[in-house]
Amino acid sequence: MKKIVVVGAGPGGLAAAMLLAAKGYDVSVFEKQPYVGGRNGRFELGEYRFDIGPTFLSMPHIIEELFTAAGRNIHDYVQLVELDPMYELVFNDVKLAMTMNRKKMKEQIAAQFPGNEDGYDRFMNENERKLQALAPILQSKMDRLYHYLRPTVLKALPQLTLSQSLYDILSRYFNDERLRLAFTFQAKYLGMSPWECPGAFSILSYMEHAYGIYHVIGGLNEIPKAMARIVEEYGGSVHVNTGVRKLWLDGTTVKGVILENGEKVSADEVIINADFAHAMTNLVDDGVLKKYRKEKLQKKKYSCSTFMMYVGINKPVDLAHHTIIFADDYKRNVDEITKEKTIPHDPSIYVQHAAITDATVAPKGKSALYILAPVPNNTSGIDWEKEKGPFRQKLWDTLSKKLGWKDMEQHIECEKIITPHDWEHHLFVYEGATFNLGHQLSQMMVFRPHNEFEELNHCWLVGGGTHPGSGLPTIFESARITANGILQAHRQPLIPVGALPKRREA
Repeated sequence: MKKIVVVGAGPGGLAAAMLLAAKGYDVSVFEKQPYVGGRNGRFELGEYRFDIGPTFLSMPHIIEELFTAAGRNIHDYVQLVELDPMYELVFNDVKLAMTMNRKKMKEQIAAQFPGNEDGYDRFMNENERKLQALAPILQSKMDRLYHYLRPTVLKALPQLTLSQSLYDILSRYFNDERLRLAFTFQAKYLGMSPWECPGAFSILSYMEHAYGIYHVIGGLNEIPKAMARIVEEYGGSVHVNTGVRKLWLDGTTVKGVILENGEKVSADEVIINADFAHAMTNLVDDGVLKKYRKEKLQKKKYSCSTFMMYVGINKPVDLAHHTIIFADDYKRNVDEITKEKTIPHDPSIYVQHAAITDATVAPKGKSALYILAPVPNNTSGIDWEKEKGPFRQKLWDTLSKKLGWKDMEQHIECEKIITPHDWEHHLFVYEGATFNLGHQLSQMMVFRPHNEFEELNHCWLVGGGTHPGSGLPTIFESARITANGILQAHRQPLIPVGALPKRREA
């Protein structure tokens, strides 16, 4: 039986582990933290429960396919709840309740932005074709230049809109700035500016409007927990509180891993699910890597970071499940984060109020609030120990002003903050860049670290730092690509890739 070691129990690593365990491999997962999920982990503050990172689940058919490929039904393990509205957007003079119900969405656009409703139809129709064309790229490895010559890729290349930004693309459909931002803020899922994010990523907002947004009862961490359980059901093992110190190398061939306690664990293949740049900086000795040695990693472009507040409130809160509050000057806000690398003077804020949907996250009559503000990564040099208090207060002042929360701070029962410094030093995210390597064209597809890692033999990657990129749907696809790469190398039957489902006309 071939042995697989997975470094890190994030969603990508556990998905790959689950798929390979179901195929009969001897799989061992090693996780430094005391919990599974990585950035998709969970913690508790008293009686309140919070996801650490991802809170949006879209494209649920992907995770359904992966569980099916592992001989399981995801709905036997977790409870998915579709959200309607998907989220509420708050601008300084208007609110938008975004829904995948096409009729309601058009009526809302016609009422608040007359003349733009036809643009919504065009957006949906054209991006349906775009996603159909791009799906083969997102579902297969891209690690050789000649892969651009595949017929499916050649067909897709015009849809990449290489010369236009995401904002440029949305300007084709909508003439109102607020409506453009309503369909481009998803660039933040990649930690990028919509004015710099490649136009191909207009599929992000399309996927939400075509397939909906879901919540998992108990939090999104229930998905990696379920995958870890399935690994164990197939005889594999998941070890928490067990960090990997180094890859066990013979030249450039990976023979296994060396744990932090000094134990050597041999493997036929090693899958790295740790943050890519952190892993290459810390798990491999100097002089082994060339393309991704420390000096070159420092020159790569990285996503922004996030300032997180997790707050238990001792009363009900009148708020949608997901709310995005836009800075009055959103472009200035984005430039401060991605170009100037300064603390935003007027932050944009995302708030999750899961208790409105999920009674398990807070005691009855109380609320668990997850509050996120995009901020620069640690290449900014910002001293977050000094700035944490003032920026926290700025966020509360902004929420008070824009949501009418005049006395909400008085109702705080518990609170936890994660700064970019914490992301880097306690959660092991390189430069605190929570969305990993940037998704500039120079760092996408063939130019992103390959699923079959190009510098080391018997070494594979999953997660946001490899192809196809950040975000849960693409991270799950990276797991399928890597699992299939290993199966192909061992001449085993591959895991099927399902056809893209038709968009739902809710």
